[in-house]
Amino acid sequence: MREVPLVMPKMSMTMTEGTFLVWHRKQGDAIQAGDLVCEVASDKVDMEVESPIEGTLARLVAEPDQVIAVGAPLAFIMSDADDMLEGLFDDAPTAAAEQQEAPAAAAPAAASPPSRRGPRPAVPFARRRASQLHIDINTVAATGPGGLITVSDVETAAGQTSTNGEAASPAPSAAAASAAVAAPPALAPPSAAAGDGFSAFGETVIEPLSRIAKVSGPALTRSWTTIPHVTQHDDADITDLDAYRRELDTAAKADGNRVTLLAFILKAAVSALKAYPRVNSSLSVAGDAFVLKRYYHLGVAVDTEQGLVVPVVRDVDRKGIIELSKELADISSRARAGKLTGDDVRGASFTVSSLGGIGGTAFTPIVNSPEAAILGVSKGRIQPSWNGEQFVPRLQLPLSFSYDHRIIDGALAARFTAHLSQVLGDVRRLIL
Repeated sequence: MREVPLVMPKMSMTMTEGTFLVWHRKQGDAIQAGDLVCEVASDKVDMEVESPIEGTLARLVAEPDQVIAVGAPLAFIMSDADDMLEGLFDDAPTAAAEQQEAPAAAAPAAASPPSRRGPRPAVPFARRRASQLHIDINTVAATGPGGLITVSDVETAAGQTSTNGEAASPAPSAAAASAAVAAPPALAPPSAAAGDGFSAFGETVIEPLSRIAKVSGPALTRSWTTIPHVTQHDDADITDLDAYRRELDTAAKADGNRVTLLAFILKAAVSALKAYPRVNSSLSVAGDAFVLKRYYHLGVAVDTEQGLVVPVVRDVDRKGIIELSKELADISSRARAGKLTGDDVRGASFTVSSLGGIGGTAFTPIVNSPEAAILGVSKGRIQPSWNGEQFVPRLQLPLSFSYDHRIIDGALAARFTAHLSQVLGDVRRLIL
């Protein structure tokens, strides 16, 4: 009979910690492999955590709203499945050791050799990822606590560093590593108990950060401080496009659907990405090459009560306006309901953030690392435009294109937004 750690899963390439949400089982419950045990969250999605093994839920470590490092134990499962456990959990933390050295429990154990007996213990999503990559999970070296296989272990075995199918980049050199810019530490929110420093001037109220804000804040800080941002602003005349969209929308309403401007923007973005492939790339880990992506998975920022989340619409180049509109409605609804999965937020090659439904004339969206750029869209407005004979009212859509200046220079950025404007200005170009 041995203890098996149930650990915080890694739900995205850059995730280092998550928030525990709720237990669905209580201490002492008998559980089977695959049973739902609890729910956790990253800055992007909530995720159900399943038991990797049959046994008894012996100890519950995590508490609601607790921030826990990836790979650290949420609970411990007591199991007597000796054939599965033999040789795999000799180094697993015992009850006494876990109580005396809690920080050590969060550290990954040394990679364990593949087991020759029985199925390997693995995080449930690691099994699904292994299936996607056609990897035999029994051949994967485990680095999780107590020999548990993680998603990162599977991707390492497949020769990858991310879930988007790119080949692994070489490890950074010592010079590159030393030149890396360290993000400044996040400032802790003021505490009512410690005194917020402002109460001397009048009444104050302490409002805790949302769960998403707590996790996304440091990620945004890293992107802003490590990526040299530049923003190119432009306008697109969408008068004709919007008239056509309204025709499609009227017809779609009869079937209970809508046709959105964002669907056209995604298609136009793909046209521009194909014309200028470097925008659809990432900088290699060593910083000496571009990883050009031949797929068009576009992240779309969605406003929720907890904050912005960015689900991914996959293969935008292969989908029509009606299909994209339906998919956008679905992912937006699931995002606001907190029903996105890990797969829903993985693998974007480019991101679009639209504030058109709210307002504004321009802004500087932050590049979603490791992507090369992000497109911001503000609210369209009627403006006078000279047609060669007179000024006529035209609907202009403000575009704000932020980019990583290490990958994209100003000339390329201007050409990209010019192409985007041309496509949005003449909807016929979307079929080219």
